[in-house]
Amino acid sequence: MPRTRKLLSIGHSYVVALNRRLVNEMSLLGKVEWDVTAVAPNLMYGDLRPLQLESDPSEICRLEGVPVYNSGRIHIMSYGWRLREIMQQNWDIVHCWEEPYILAGAQLAWWMPQNIPLIYRTAQSKSKNYIPPFNWLEQYSMNRAAGWICSGNTVYDALKDRQGYAKPMRLIPLGVDIKHFSPSRVDGQKILHLLNWDDSDIPVIGYLGRLVPEKGLPLLMNVLERLETPWRVLFVGTGAMESQLQTWAKLHPNQVRICTDVRHNDVVNYLNAMDILVAPSQSAKNWREQFGRMLIEAFACGIPVIGSDSGEIPYVIGQSGIVVGEKDEAGWVKAISELLTNPSKREQLSKEGLEKVHSEFSWEIVARKYLDFFSEIIETTTSQ
Repeated sequence: MPRTRKLLSIGHSYVVALNRRLVNEMSLLGKVEWDVTAVAPNLMYGDLRPLQLESDPSEICRLEGVPVYNSGRIHIMSYGWRLREIMQQNWDIVHCWEEPYILAGAQLAWWMPQNIPLIYRTAQSKSKNYIPPFNWLEQYSMNRAAGWICSGNTVYDALKDRQGYAKPMRLIPLGVDIKHFSPSRVDGQKILHLLNWDDSDIPVIGYLGRLVPEKGLPLLMNVLERLETPWRVLFVGTGAMESQLQTWAKLHPNQVRICTDVRHNDVVNYLNAMDILVAPSQSAKNWREQFGRMLIEAFACGIPVIGSDSGEIPYVIGQSGIVVGEKDEAGWVKAISELLTNPSKREQLSKEGLEKVHSEFSWEIVARKYLDFFSEIIETTTSQ
C-alpha cells in the first residue's frame, strides 16, 4: 500500500472558513491517499474589517494559524517565522495561494526546501511590467516553482509566454459549494419581505459585487433608465460608489434597493431573491474580470445571468447565459428587456446554469483536478 502523501496549502484567504472549501474537499476526496494541512493567518486586515481566523466545526483538513504582518497591504504582506518551521516538515508538495510577484509569494519560495515541489495559483489576467522589487520577486518565485495553476483562459493567455512560466500548468476554475448555494424561492421571498418588495410580481434584476466603476455600475444605471418594461434592481456589495448609488436610488424609491452589510454566508439568500443576475464589468488599463465568482454562485441558485465580455466572464458563462459587449449599452437594454418579459427564457437559462455548475464548478470536481495535478508533479519530480 503506497504511503500517504502530505500536502501543505498556504493562503491568506483561508482566514475565512468558507474559503477553505478547496482544502477540505481535497482532504475528503484524498482520504487515506492524502494528508492535507492548510495554513492561514491568525489575523488578517481585510477591506472592511479585521478578520480573525474563523473556526469551522466541520473542518476536515488540519488547520494551522500563523502570524502575518502588513496584511492590510497585500503586496508587502509577510508571514511570521512559524510558517517557516511548518514548511521545513516532510511535505510531498506545497500549494501556494499567493501571487508569485508579492512579498509573501517570494517568501515561501525562499523558505521552501529544495527537494519539495512548489505550486503557485495565480490570477494575473494581464501580463504586467511590475516595478522593482516585484518583478524580481516574481522571477525568483517562478524560478523556484515546479508548476502553476490558473482559474481561467484569460490568465493562461496572459502568462503562457511570460518569462518563468514555461512549466507544467493546469487551468482549473474556482469552485462553488452546491450544497450551500442552491435554489430556494422560500429564502428569496424572505429577503423580498425584508426589502418591502413582497407585494409585486415585477422581476428583480440583481447585482452582486464591489460597488466600483470598473464593475460597470455607471453603464448599468444608464441601461436601467432606458428600460421600457417595469423593473426592480437589488445591489448587494460595498465600495466607493455606494454614495452615488444611494443618490441615484432616490430617483427610483420603489425600484431600487442597496444592501451593503451582507456576509458571504448570507449571499445565497439574496441571490434567491433575484430573477436575473447582471455582471456588466468594464475592462480597464490594468484590470479586467479575472473570473466572476458571483456567476457560478448564481448558476448554483438557478438564477439566469447576463455578463459583459470583459476578461473571463464569457468563458465562465459559455452557452448557459447571455454575453453582451461591455460597451454595448443598446445590447444591454435588449438583453435585460428580453429576460424581464420572457419567463420561459429565464427558466431555460436557469436549468442550463444549474447543469453547468454541477458538471464544471462543484468543489468536488475542482478538488479532484487539483489532486490529479499534484500527483503528476510529484511523480515527475521523484522520477528525475
